[in-house]
Amino acid sequence: MEIIIVAFVVLLDQVTKYLAVKYLMPIWSYPVIKNFLHLTYVENKGAAFGMLQNKTLFFIVITVIVGAVLIYSMIKLPENSVYNYTLAMILGGAIGNLIDRVRLGYVVDFIDFKFFPAVFNVADSFIVIGAIILGYLMIFMEKA
Repeated sequence: MEIIIVAFVVLLDQVTKYLAVKYLMPIWSYPVIKNFLHLTYVENKGAAFGMLQNKTLFFIVITVIVGAVLIYSMIKLPENSVYNYTLAMILGGAIGNLIDRVRLGYVVDFIDFKFFPAVFNVADSFIVIGAIILGYLMIFMEKA
């Protein structure tokens, strides 16, 4: 099941980024809900909030290391555990962004909530949601 989650996240991420490049790049931004949610094309050459701009090789190396740790952890944990599902979400998001960094030299972002200071993508969403669930499980659950 974990491999299905990883594949789903990567596929969904890459398809949405393809659509962002095809339809948003020419117009830059499209208001879905004016002044609340826009789809805005951004080429992110850094990390969250644009930190560490133009450190592509650094991000590739870190992502490969983190990915290896996630895979190792998933192998060591019982198959089909809630922990593995959250790690699969994080791994899928990491792979989605890694594909962009290797292929393009930057990450395509396009989800733009106007009250939030950063534009992000589907991969970022799965990484954050997976990390929040994982944190919850580690703090509040004895066994998952």
